[in-house]
Amino acid sequence: MQLAGQKSIAGQRPCAARTAVKQVRVAPVQASKSQKGRWSAMDAGNDQSDDQQDIARGRGMVDELFQGWGGTAGTANAIMNSSDYLSQAAKTFNNIEDGFYISPAFLDKITIHVAKNFMDLPKIKVPLILGIWGGKGQVPLILCIWGGKGQGKTFQCALAFKKLGISPIVMSAGELESGNAGEPAKLLRQRYREASDQIKKGKMCALFINDLDAGAGRMGESTQYTVNNQMVNATLMNIADNPTNVQLPGVYKNEEIPRVPIICTGNDFSTLYAPLIRDGRMEKYYWNPTREDRVGVCMGIFQEDKVARGEVEVLVDTFPGQSIDFFGALRARVYDDKVREFISGIGVENIGKRLINSREGKVNFEKPAMPLDILIKYGKQLVDEQDNVKRVQLADAYLAGAELAGSGGSSMPEAYAAQ
Repeated sequence: MQLAGQKSIAGQRPCAARTAVKQVRVAPVQASKSQKGRWSAMDAGNDQSDDQQDIARGRGMVDELFQGWGGTAGTANAIMNSSDYLSQAAKTFNNIEDGFYISPAFLDKITIHVAKNFMDLPKIKVPLILGIWGGKGQVPLILCIWGGKGQGKTFQCALAFKKLGISPIVMSAGELESGNAGEPAKLLRQRYREASDQIKKGKMCALFINDLDAGAGRMGESTQYTVNNQMVNATLMNIADNPTNVQLPGVYKNEEIPRVPIICTGNDFSTLYAPLIRDGRMEKYYWNPTREDRVGVCMGIFQEDKVARGEVEVLVDTFPGQSIDFFGALRARVYDDKVREFISGIGVENIGKRLINSREGKVNFEKPAMPLDILIKYGKQLVDEQDNVKRVQLADAYLAGAELAGSGGSSMPEAYAAQ
C-alpha cells in the first residue's frame, strides 16, 4: 500500500528512510618528544633501531604462518649479533676512575685543537693532525704529541678524551705495517671514515694514533723503509689536505664527509716524512711535564695509599731525572713483600692451583704501608737496575769477540771481580 505523496522508487522499499552519514575527520596523533614507548628507539623521529634485534623482538607477535619456522632457522631469529655492528677500533674511557691529574697545558692544547677542527673559522686553514711536541702554523688537522718515553702521553690523552666526552677511533703503530702492500693505508682511511660516521650521527669523535713514529718513521739506517711506510705518510698528507673528501681505494665519487681531528703520540717526529710534519698539516706539541705536573700525576698514582702531598713532593725531588712511569713501577715494587709472604704461605708448588680458576676466588691481602723511607729504598733499587742495564752491555762484549768464561770472562761474578 502506497501512501499519498510518496513516490515509488524501483528497488527501494517505500517506507525506508534515508539517513545522512556524518563524516568526522580525526587529526593524526603525534608522539611527544618525551614519550617513551615499547619501540623507544624509534620514538619522536629518533631512529636508532637495530634491524637484527627488531626481528628478534617481533617473535610471537605475528602468526607462525607468516613468521616461518619457530626454530633456529625462523625469520624471527637474528642472523647477526649487535656486536657485529660495533667498530673494533672504537674505545671508551668510562672505566677510568675520577681523581687523576690532567695537566692544564696538555688539556688546553687538545681542547683547542679539537674545537678549532669543528669550527668554521674565516680564512683560516686548520691543520688536521696534532702531533704533540711543538711548533707554529695555521690550524692543522693533525696534532702530534711527542716527548720522552714514559711521560704519560697516552694516559693524559685518555683523560682528556674522557673530560671532553670523546670516544675516539684508535690505531696503534703495529697496524701501520702489514705483509700486504697498501693494507695499512686502506685501514687508515677506513678508521678515519668510521670516526666521520660517528660525527655525522651527532657524536664528537677523533682518530687517535698511538706511537706514529714507531710505525711510519725511519729509525736510522738499520730499519727498512717499506712501501707501506711511504703510503701511510702519503695518505696522512692527503687526508690533511682534503679532510672532507676521504675515499676508500677504488672509490672515486665526490662525497663530502665531516672533518675528523687526528691526534697522534710519539717520541721523535723527526723520523717522519718532512712534508707531513710541516706547519699547516700537522701541529706539534712537545710534552715535557713540569715539576707541578709530575707531583700531580704522582698524587693520582698514590691516591689509594694515603701518601701525603709533602711526601710525594720529596719523592719526586729525590728522583728528578726519572720519567712518570718510574713512580708507577715504584708503587708496584712495594707489593713484592706481600706477594712473597703469600707465596711462602701456600708453597711454590701450589701457586697455579690457587691463582688459576680457584674456587676460593681472587687473592686479597691488606695494602702494604708506604712510608717515605720505604718508597725511597725501592726507588733506589730501580735506579740501580737501570744503571746495570747501562753499565753491563754484554752485547758489545759478545759481538766484539768471543768472550768465554774464565778469569777475564763476562760470567765472573762481580763480587769476585771487585776483590
